[in-house]
Amino acid sequence: MEKELKISPSLLAADFGNLERELGKINKSEADWLHIDIMDGVFVPNISFGFPVLKYVAKLCEKPLDVHLMIVQPEKFIHEVKDLGAMMMNVHYEACVHLHRVIQQIKDAGMKAGVTLNPSTPVFLLEDIIRDVDMVLLMSVNPGFGGQKFIEHTIDKVRALRELIERTGSHALIEVDGGVNQETGARLAKAGADVLVAGSAVFKAPDMGEMIHQLKIAGR
Repeated sequence: MEKELKISPSLLAADFGNLERELGKINKSEADWLHIDIMDGVFVPNISFGFPVLKYVAKLCEKPLDVHLMIVQPEKFIHEVKDLGAMMMNVHYEACVHLHRVIQQIKDAGMKAGVTLNPSTPVFLLEDIIRDVDMVLLMSVNPGFGGQKFIEHTIDKVRALRELIERTGSHALIEVDGGVNQETGARLAKAGADVLVAGSAVFKAPDMGEMIHQLKIAGR
């Protein structure tokens, strides 16, 4: 069966010296969303960008914002993410003591709610929350840095998550982030992924628009 994937280019890999030009290319492409990684240097060993920069990004970008908070206590920033006009707010399972409450707070703010799993966090832990989320993001590298090698076990995790979603009647999408290119993207799509986050593969490509197109049809 043919399957056209959603593609969410990762802003982390963009050339920030030419940000307006980079976002202009994304706007003209077949990209579905723009993936934004917010890092705090605590939950992950790196710091990315804050809301003053992201407000500028939000003004320039015509794609829905797919915001991924790699931070402790992400619930503190629900309204800031909402004020960006974000479509999706994604929080880490490992960062939320009261995950169900945070998911409900995100939805109450008018956004779709996602939950992210680190590579070592098993899918079965989502059993009691899977019906409440709009998307699950599986990290296929350890979060915090771009350009890492794809973790092969992610393919099995996608299959396990697809089984959990179908068994529970959940409508959650499966998104994968880390080491995504045409080869891994095709395998992820076959395993059941719906959305691919691609950073270096897109922003370092000679033709960003063509690379996004090739990723979109990887599942066919």
